[in-house]
Amino acid sequence: MRFGRESDMTAAEEAARDIHILVVDDEEIIREMLQETIEYAGYDCVIAADGAQALGMLDEKPVDVIITDIKMPGISGIELLREAKKRHDVDVIVMTGFIEDFTYEMIIELGASDFIGKPFRNKELIVRLKRVLRERNLLRERRRAHRELRESYLDTIKRLAVAAEYRDEETGDHIHRISRYCALISEELGLPAQMIQNIRYASPMHDIGKIGIPDRILLKEGKLTPEEFEIMKTHTTIGASILANSNAEILQFAERIAISHHERWDGGGYPMGVAGDKIPITGRIVGLADVFDALTSERPYKEPYPLDVALEMIRRGAGGHFDPEVAKAFLARRDGIKEILREMNPASVIGMRRFQWSERERGPLPEMLSRIG
Repeated sequence: MRFGRESDMTAAEEAARDIHILVVDDEEIIREMLQETIEYAGYDCVIAADGAQALGMLDEKPVDVIITDIKMPGISGIELLREAKKRHDVDVIVMTGFIEDFTYEMIIELGASDFIGKPFRNKELIVRLKRVLRERNLLRERRRAHRELRESYLDTIKRLAVAAEYRDEETGDHIHRISRYCALISEELGLPAQMIQNIRYASPMHDIGKIGIPDRILLKEGKLTPEEFEIMKTHTTIGASILANSNAEILQFAERIAISHHERWDGGGYPMGVAGDKIPITGRIVGLADVFDALTSERPYKEPYPLDVALEMIRRGAGGHFDPEVAKAFLARRDGIKEILREMNPASVIGMRRFQWSERERGPLPEMLSRIG
């Protein structure tokens, strides 16, 4: 028997029908009674006789809330709770007639959203179910708002980086390639996932300080004078100043990258002239990626270098210009690098027959890399 419902449903009732409840109990009379109660309250409800059946049903169709007994043949309610929470985004209300064997704190610590002792009134169960659903909805809304805020934040960072890059580059593709190269290196180095993500999002900000460099220097096509180069070098400190004192982790990463991405492993870089491990790993990674992208990109004074030529220059620069481990990690990802080039910089994949060194590029490797990077 099912309680009758009017055919015309309100918006709230239609929304409730989109909420799915699974009742698990080895006693048939309890299963059916709870199903009727929950359906009368307006929710979709299915039932399972044991934990194994419940897990099978969950794999086929997700539910919002499981209401389960504890003591059942085979998989217990506690085991079901653990496994369901591990495999699915689901809330669990635990019920038992052996209330003296369990405490509320114990069940909640295992991951349950509520704990109710048998026997209970149907009205009490529905009140508790509505509370769990309300908290579930609030959590989803908070996650959605957090996701949208993060996306807006990252989009703002990207747009600011692109704004700076457009003063110096024909397109904004440079920062996107840098981001992807840095992710490849970080993954090969085995850095933590959160750190990889931060480097990927922060690396496009490496040249944000170029906003403060005069156009007569930034856009000059010929060789910079020593005085002009000293001014150009200040983009590192300007960028760090722009990004300083932020509470946002990504901007903290970006500040370290801005100040250190022109340092060299052998201490011959700028602005501080630090060497080896004193250079932040983020700066060592972005520094290599930045030089490689410059090598494989067209400039007024040069054609893009073929992939194999650029990789050989990175290899030769290891231990001098670059951290040897960072260079090794980058070189190990040749296929990934080639894929990025094909997608975002196809002009760089040119044959050796067409490639010619320019006068500016002839000379010792360290000098050449410093000019290009």
